[in-house]
Amino acid sequence: MSMHAPLATPAQTGILGAYLESLSMVERLHRLLLDVIKDEFERLGILDINAVQALLLFNIGENEVTAGELKSRGYYQGSNVSYNLKKLVDMGYMHHQRCEIDRRSVRVRLTEKGRNVRDTVDLLFARHSESLEKHGVIDADGFDRLNHSLKRMERFWTDQIRYIY
Repeated sequence: MSMHAPLATPAQTGILGAYLESLSMVERLHRLLLDVIKDEFERLGILDINAVQALLLFNIGENEVTAGELKSRGYYQGSNVSYNLKKLVDMGYMHHQRCEIDRRSVRVRLTEKGRNVRDTVDLLFARHSESLEKHGVIDADGFDRLNHSLKRMERFWTDQIRYIY
């Protein structure tokens, strides 16, 4: 479902209009992030991995995690984590190993090939952060304020799921 709403109606001014605009921006920014990663990988000739998988490898980093931890730690937001993990293992980007304690659980970590993808995404983000500051788009203080607001929104939504409000 897309949050791309038409211009706010008179009833959608004030806080409702601002909220709807923010929801739309979050969705658009996520899609643009995936497009930016996809374009970088195409430019580099890395065509066997998609942007969602590359971002997953970036988020895992040096950690060794289970599929369940990917979601609980915020490394992966999609619904098809098992599919992407299987593909990444099959393509040689990740190692997998049965957990010693719970044999039903599989732990995954990056291979050298996976670390190369992680490093590519890391360099892309480093270039972007420098360029954002250099061109006066946003500085560290601006990101601090933005992140603070987004964390508050995240807590609010988490509380909604838990029926606190």
